[in-house]
Amino acid sequence: MVGHMKTTVQIADELLREATEIAVRDKTTLDELVEEGLRRVIDERSTRKPFKLRDASFHGEGLCPDVAHLSWDEIIEMSYGDRGTWSR
Repeated sequence: MVGHMKTTVQIADELLREATEIAVRDKTTLDELVEEGLRRVIDERSTRKPFKLRDASFHGEGLCPDVAHLSWDEIIEMSYGDRGTWSR
């Protein structure tokens, strides 16, 4: 047997109005609609794997000697060439 707990939640007025209309249309209760929504969210979030950023590190010996003396702005400007300007 599934137990039930009475609780209070704050719901935006417009969301509550829409949910009530759906409950009436579907001949169900607001309680059942809220439970269905919570079950869907819990199911979706419990099966979703967390995002993990792959390691894209590069281990080299630094900048090419031709540009090692330039500032980052000069290197960026050089890389864009005549394709327009780049700004931060």
